[in-house]
Amino acid sequence: MAKHICVLNGHPDPSEDRFVHALSRSYAKGAELAGYSVETIDIGGIALEPLGSAADFETPPDSRIQEEREKIARADHIMFAFPLWLGSMPAKTRAFIEQTARGGFYLDTSDKEKSWPKKMMAGKSARVIVTMGMPAIAYKLLFDSGALKAVERGLLGISGFKPVRHTVYGGVDAVSADKRATWLDDVRRLGAGAQ
Repeated sequence: MAKHICVLNGHPDPSEDRFVHALSRSYAKGAELAGYSVETIDIGGIALEPLGSAADFETPPDSRIQEEREKIARADHIMFAFPLWLGSMPAKTRAFIEQTARGGFYLDTSDKEKSWPKKMMAGKSARVIVTMGMPAIAYKLLFDSGALKAVERGLLGISGFKPVRHTVYGGVDAVSADKRATWLDDVRRLGAGAQ
C-alpha cells in the first residue's frame, strides 16, 4: 500500500508567487512521482481565527477544519512549510494549528489520571521547512531557531511524530533564480523519499 503524505502549505498569503507555495508543490510532485498518495492543505485559502479560550480548545472544530485535519489523520508523513515572520510562524498559520488541535486531535488530554497525555500522532513522521529573509545561520545563532524548535518539540514531537526532520532556507528574497531552482530540486527529492 502506498504511503499517504499530507503537504501542509503554511503560507498565509494565497498568492501563487510565494516561495513556500513553490516548495510545497515541488515536495508534492516528488512524492506523487514516487507513487505516494498526496493530499494538500493550503492555509492561505482557509478563513481562520485564533482560539479565544481554553473552553474553545476542548471542543471539536467546525466541519471545515475537521475536513482539513482528516488529511493529517490519514497521512503517514506530513511536510509542513511556513515562512518566518517576526521570528515565528505567521499568526494565521498558528491559528490553523490551534484550530486543528481542538478536541484532543494531536494530544489527548482527556484522561486526567495519566501523568502524560496520549500522543495521537504516534507512527507518523514529519518534515518542517522554514523560509526566511535573514541568512539561515543568523536564525540559528541569533534566534536559536526558536520557531522551528517550538514546532518540532511543542507540536510535532510531543504529539508523537517521529522522526521529525527540518530544512531551513534563508535569504530567500536575495538568492538567484538558479539557487531557488536547486532548492526546489532538493525538496522534490525529499518528497520522493517521503523525508
